[in-house]
Amino acid sequence: MQSEQIPNRVLLFDGVCNLCNGAVQFIIKRDPDGLISFTSLQSETGQSLLKKSGLPTDQFDSFVFIEDGRVYTKSTAAIKVFRHLRGPWRLFVLFFAVPKPVRDMVYSFIAKNRYKWFGKKNECMLPSPSIKKRFLP
Repeated sequence: MQSEQIPNRVLLFDGVCNLCNGAVQFIIKRDPDGLISFTSLQSETGQSLLKKSGLPTDQFDSFVFIEDGRVYTKSTAAIKVFRHLRGPWRLFVLFFAVPKPVRDMVYSFIAKNRYKWFGKKNECMLPSPSIKKRFLP
């Protein structure tokens, strides 16, 4: 995918992770203006964006949020996404007050156990026609 075709805000997520897929559905419902686009880390576009950002292409234990060309991972990515949601979810930006190493330690603990706690799909989710335009190939 050409860089001029990449939307301003893209969330890369583990496409086979039930927790991650649930998070994407959560975000879509609270971002009715479609400010955030999505692609799985495993997709062609996701792999290309990871390479371009200098991130590993075989580790899927973090959300990656790209906004205005800047790349955010782990807890920072999650908090940056919450900033764009409607309703009280924007208050999650207050977690920036927690030191990044502490935030990322909690994030990594959840990420390490997500398959055990929430399960895993055999393949990436297919978006419904109504939200398909928000997903990059």
